[in-house]
Amino acid sequence: MNKWPNIIQNWLYPPTCLLCGDPGGNGIDLCRGCRQSLPYNIMACPRCAIPIESPVPQVCGSCQKKPPVFHSAFAVFRYEEPVRHLIHSLKFGARYPCGRLLGILMAEKLAALKETPCAIMPVPLHPSRYRQRGFNQAIEIARTVSRRLDIPLDLHSCRRICATAAQAELPAKQRRKNLRNAFAVETPIEHRHVAILDDVITTGATAKELAGALRRAGVARVDVWACARA
Repeated sequence: MNKWPNIIQNWLYPPTCLLCGDPGGNGIDLCRGCRQSLPYNIMACPRCAIPIESPVPQVCGSCQKKPPVFHSAFAVFRYEEPVRHLIHSLKFGARYPCGRLLGILMAEKLAALKETPCAIMPVPLHPSRYRQRGFNQAIEIARTVSRRLDIPLDLHSCRRICATAAQAELPAKQRRKNLRNAFAVETPIEHRHVAILDDVITTGATAKELAGALRRAGVARVDVWACARA
């Protein structure tokens, strides 16, 4: 009986590939050919998720020299086409089906992780940015991940208190300064293990600043999950 809503939905609105328009496969809006073209981030540093050229995963030189405040990072894809197109379509075009598809693809890979967090925390937007955009792309992706992995969302413990400039417009050094003290934990966090979820990790500045706020609030372990890693 629980499967009937999905059966009816697929009959009325059959899955259609969001990349090429062909019929989707396995009940999702992605065809087999386009799925095979996705740039999975197979070999990556387990601490910051940056792609590395190595036959086995190993900690990159930057993380060996200065380990990040978070425990680990996992990015499903490299920030390349066609994943970049899906992220931009959601973020700048409000195409919510792209967020659902990205969440499904993330959940498929995250299900294999050995340790499961107590909660997923999408990176919060400042209220002014939220009003401008009308939604938080990280939340839209996280809803599907949360539902598929049966891990609760935490949307209220942490708030973005500084209306910072867009990170994409800044070089790496200024990104770190731009985010300093940008987040505040406003309610006690009972979770000992939290996963921060974002659409893209570029320099890792956002994840480091938010993870630092959570660690100072008493969270023992913070992981970072992202759709893609630049």
